[in-house]
Amino acid sequence: MGFMSENKNDFIIKTAVLTISDKGSRGERKDLSGPVLEKMITEVGGQVIEREIIADEKKEIQESLIFLSDKKEIDLILTTGGTGFAERDITPEATIEVLEKEVPGLPEKMRAATSKITPLAALSRARAGIRSNTLIINFPGSPKAVEECLESIIEIIPHGVKILKGVVTEHNHNH
Repeated sequence: MGFMSENKNDFIIKTAVLTISDKGSRGERKDLSGPVLEKMITEVGGQVIEREIIADEKKEIQESLIFLSDKKEIDLILTTGGTGFAERDITPEATIEVLEKEVPGLPEKMRAATSKITPLAALSRARAGIRSNTLIINFPGSPKAVEECLESIIEIIPHGVKILKGVVTEHNHNH
């Protein structure tokens, strides 16, 4: 299947980090959030094999998500940017239209955890869900917010991907 290493205890999560930013896609702003996602996810078994910076264009976002999940067979896509209230923030809308199943608990957990840090976290419109055998999660565009949001769910992402890939078929009920 391509996601297991030779040691059965080592689980590699084929990951893509997709930064959605008009200025970033034009080279007018350095991507600071994508590297935060990349660093943090590698600490829990993620191997970032795709990195993209694209504009806040619905069709472009959707094409990238579809290509990465359906053709590249990525296990996990982490997006950053486009989850706020600005007119061009359309990442959640682009994402929801390509999902087969929504996973509302992940963004709910992120908002709940980060609302303890700042009440502005409640303004995030991030979504998460499944397309093909790929887990897709939206994150805000700020490096600090990305770190806080991912920190709140990072321990459960590997388990979710393992279930999605059929590596784990039952939940451990020792919680």
